[in-house]
Amino acid sequence: MGTAFALAVGDALTPAGRRALLLSLIGAFILLALLWGGAWALLDLVHIARFPWLDWPIRILGDLAALFLAWLVFPSMSMLVLGLFLDRVIAALELAHYPGQPPARDIGIGEAITSGLKLALIGLLLNLLALPVYFFLPGINLVVFYGLNGYLVGREYFEQVALRRLPPQAVHLAWQRNRVGLILAGAAVAFLLSVPLVNLAAPLLGAAFMLHLFEDLRRRGRIEPA
Repeated sequence: MGTAFALAVGDALTPAGRRALLLSLIGAFILLALLWGGAWALLDLVHIARFPWLDWPIRILGDLAALFLAWLVFPSMSMLVLGLFLDRVIAALELAHYPGQPPARDIGIGEAITSGLKLALIGLLLNLLALPVYFFLPGINLVVFYGLNGYLVGREYFEQVALRRLPPQAVHLAWQRNRVGLILAGAAVAFLLSVPLVNLAAPLLGAAFMLHLFEDLRRRGRIEPA
């Protein structure tokens, strides 16, 4: 796993990686702004202060809470950014590291967005349901947060890579056979997604990381050929 991550860091420095990183930065800024604005608007709707002198501290706390909620759901929402532009980056990385492979399956942008949207919405719902744990159970909240998002992020990134080489049923079987390691890899990516500034490059690093893990699993016979 360490070798795969080191390769992913190197991939981020290639010309294709830098272009994808720029797109990732733009997408992440837009996504964060939308998430923060949506959370702020939601909190503003439930604003019930009746005393003027309480208005400004409640608004400040609301702004902080909105920013926290945006940060909380960023790992799940970032998967939507991944589905838009990283397929061609993965193809370039395959050509550089694993030449001689047959042409990849054609995955339409609709399929990629649908897959990402489904898991992103599930991730949003589960993270909102876990809010009491995040707020009131210190220590346990980190385990729940990275475990939950490790599963969601790991599965989405794995499917993004694996569907290029395997039919859906084979991808499902590969996930079931290797899910423990893939969830741990997803937790590592979720951690990067939760670190300010680092999270801007995390979608690219996560995709490259999962590509190298996928090819390593294939090499070791942990994934059945199509």
